[in-house]
Amino acid sequence: MERRQDIALGLIFVGLGIAAAWMATSYSGAGGTYPMVLGVILTLLGGTVALRAVRKGANKARLLVDAPVKMITAVVIAAIYVTLVVPLGFYTSSFLLMLALPIALGFRQGIYALIVALVFMTVVYLVFSVLLEKPLPSEALAPLFGLGV
Repeated sequence: MERRQDIALGLIFVGLGIAAAWMATSYSGAGGTYPMVLGVILTLLGGTVALRAVRKGANKARLLVDAPVKMITAVVIAAIYVTLVVPLGFYTSSFLLMLALPIALGFRQGIYALIVALVFMTVVYLVFSVLLEKPLPSEALAPLFGLGV
């Protein structure tokens, strides 16, 4: 059962990745580069999952979710994150997500969560705002700090 599930899921991701990369070819200019790269990555990762399942001999049943309470917690936090992106802005809500999710799921080293959140948001800022120059929802807190983000 596990083997068939992994093969099917891997092939679904391969199909989605190919479709995303194919659709990105119709985008004008360099606008399709990022979605095309994501589609290719999704295809490669899906293919890896499917190939590993084909090579693996074990075919035993497994639980869909090992920790349902943590899964529900993550889904609720993700829903809250999506609702906060527009009123708070992408960077603020993403930073809060990066702090809240590990702590809600049981990670108790707050300083490490803060460091990871800061590094993650720095990378996201550099990729989206500096490298790709993509407009993101405006920040609600930016005027408080005199920033034009």
